[in-house]
Parts: sequence; structure tokens; C-alpha cells
Amino acid sequence: MPIDNDRPFKTTRFIPTMVAHMMTPGVVQIPGDISVSEAALLFEREQTPCLLVKDTDTQFGLMTPTDIVKKVVAQGLEPHDIEVRTIMTRPVQFIEYDEVLAEASTLMMATGAFLLIVTKQNQPVGVLSAQDLMLNPPRRSTKIPVVVSVVGRTSAQRLNYNAMITQLNHIGASIESAAKLTPKANVVLAFSISGQNTPLTIRGRVMASKVLGAEPAETSTGTGAWHNEIQFTDLSSSDLTRIRAWTLQTMPPAPSRV
Repeated sequence: MPIDNDRPFKTTRFIPTMVAHMMTPGVVQIPGDISVSEAALLFEREQTPCLLVKDTDTQFGLMTPTDIVKKVVAQGLEPHDIEVRTIMTRPVQFIEYDEVLAEASTLMMATGAFLLIVTKQNQPVGVLSAQDLMLNPPRRSTKIPVVVSVVGRTSAQRLNYNAMITQLNHIGASIESAAKLTPKANVVLAFSISGQNTPLTIRGRVMASKVLGAEPAETSTGTGAWHNEIQFTDLSSSDLTRIRAWTLQTMPPAPSRV
């Protein structure tokens, strides 16, 4: 595979796992006056862990399938006659997408909430559950060479780049490169991880790209190291299993008890 950019890059500081790295993207929002039957159809169609109920401009609630079972079905009520506002859970706990994961854990423990609505500039963009924190390993710091291919471009210039994966899990990766990757661009990552013989080829989307650890003069001349956030898309079940297994294997050992 030809490489268009092989300039050396600089190593920057460790970037902690953020809420955006672990959340389930997308929030299904509904008004408070629709029926529980309509909400049940949305759960089936959207396959979402919860519905965000916007009862008024300032009043929100959460509704889960468990609410339907416990508050409607188990009570012998008719779901067609019940509005979701009457069974929704309040208050809703919100957290910004760029908070560190530890803040989400602290918020859940302090409030007893098992679901958080993730926001970006006060707009809902995802859902983070307690199960996400327990079952999905956070990103691991690493140094894995990768070839990044920008796809869907009409120009033949700089389609492929040498880069380094500095953080990785089955949701996405942080990549350092000598070149900026345009936000919202679609990319393909080709890399190998330790202990596995078959290379990985994974599609992703550039979520953000910025210079880190560069002097102002370097930034202006384009020679600084670029930190690029990649969210994986269309990840196959086999690739998901392989990356998740690697992530778990690289977890730091638990501290020994004296």
C-alpha cells in the first residue's frame, strides 16, 4: 500500500477515556403525551436502551422497557390509555460528552442513576449506561503503527498516511499523525495488534482533529503532530471481539492487597 506521508510524528501526553468514547450514539426523544403503546413500538424499531421524554421545554424524563413492564403490564393497565409522562423516571442525569469517564461513574454513584444522557453543547447526542462502564473496557494507551486511508475523495492527493494509534478500544481510536485528518471524513485503518496474526482493516469516521504538543511556529508551518479522534463504523462482530479481547488483556493488573 503506497504511503503519501511518512514524516515523523511527535508523541503527546496521554489522553484519558472520555464519555464520548463509551456512549451509544444517538438519542430518541419523544413528547410526554404519546401513549405507552407508541413508545413500545419505538423501542422495538430503534433498539434503544431508553427514550428521552421531553414533557415541557424544561421538564425531562427517561423511559425504559422496564418501566413498561413494572408500571403498566404488571399493574394490569392498558398501554393505549397511559401517557409516557405518567410512568417516566425523573430527574434525568445529563453529562457532557467530553467529561472523563470517571466523572460519569461518580455521577451514577451519587445519584443512583443507571443511565446518563450525553450532551454536546446542551444537545442530547448519546446514552451512557452502567452496563457500558462495567462490560465495555475503556481505551488502552498503546503505540500501534497504522496506515490511514481517506476514502470517498475525488482527489488522488494524500489518500494514505502513516500514523500511530495511541489509544484503542472497540469503539474507536486516538491517532497521532503528521497530517491533519478532516473532521467527518471517512477513513479505513489498517493495523495489527500484538498476539493476533491477521491484520485488522476497520472503517471509521474522523470526529475531531487538532494539534497537540506543538509550538505556535510549528502549528503555523504545518509540522506539528496532529491528534485525531476516530469513531469506528460498521465494525464486524469478529473484529469487535478481537479488539475487545486485546483491550481486556492489556488492562493494568489490580493492586495487590497487603
